[in-house]
Amino acid sequence: MNIRKSIYFIFVAGVFSCTAPPSNNSVVTANYNSENATVIQGVSLLGDTLTSKIDSASQQDQIKKLQQAEKKYAEDPSMENLIWIGRREAYLGRHDLAIRTFTKAIKEYPEAFEPLRHRGHRLVTVRKFDQAIEDFEKASALMEGKEIIIEEDGMPNRLNIPLSNVQFNVWYHLGLAHYLKGDWERALEAYVECMKVSDNDDLIVATLDWYYMTLMKMGKKSEANEAIAVVTSDMEIIENDAYHKRILMYKGKLAPEKLLDVNAQDQDQKLQYVTQGYGLGNYYLAKGDTSQAIRIFENVLNTGYWSAFGYIASEMELAKLRE
Repeated sequence: MNIRKSIYFIFVAGVFSCTAPPSNNSVVTANYNSENATVIQGVSLLGDTLTSKIDSASQQDQIKKLQQAEKKYAEDPSMENLIWIGRREAYLGRHDLAIRTFTKAIKEYPEAFEPLRHRGHRLVTVRKFDQAIEDFEKASALMEGKEIIIEEDGMPNRLNIPLSNVQFNVWYHLGLAHYLKGDWERALEAYVECMKVSDNDDLIVATLDWYYMTLMKMGKKSEANEAIAVVTSDMEIIENDAYHKRILMYKGKLAPEKLLDVNAQDQDQKLQYVTQGYGLGNYYLAKGDTSQAIRIFENVLNTGYWSAFGYIASEMELAKLRE
């Protein structure tokens, strides 16, 4: 729905309370089984209203995990437990509540960089890039010289092995926020730092993919190709298969049409489709095939998976092309 028409949008907030968080260590709990609650989360780069809606049937597992996180925090009001509430809220699509929870954590733990990392991530999700950048820059200053902290997965990979770390996520998402603003120089600076904490093949291909695309945006094709020279077909990839395939395509090792060999209607494959779709659309855009790029970007948007980075990047490209 276009934001100009949002005045006609029925804003229902029956699932969650959106009042300010209490001053003590308790958190707001609610009836997550309420039906038909749709909440506006923000505005896309194309001017469309972004909404979320809790599906108490298909999301029952995530609802249960959020309730467990709230119970755990009530028993032990630690920063880590508070952050987990925000993460669970975000997995349910309630980025507004997640941002509120992370803000509470930031206020209570002003010297910690972890809640800034998570709030910045969700600010990117709702297209508030400047605010996200501010959070990530504060986090980068606070984490300087600190030991790498492995970040536990909220949605584990197939081997249930956590692969990322907090420092990686700060630099990675800072680079992304700059990239989505079209600030290639600052995005590149962030990805250079991100590479320093990309300590396994999954993190390497994720960082190098955006690093490559940033260099290509800057017209530095030879540097871009040099950067991905280290990527091979036999790398040990556990969860970032989409980024690995994108780079293999850039290197001419994988046919472009193979990238979208996934079912966009299958919920489990939708994220991969969106991620692959943006990479493929951008590949054609770099080659000057604008019509093919637009078609692919529009297909990405048709998935409705608006929280995915590939979706946001596709919005960015279409917005620029329509200017």
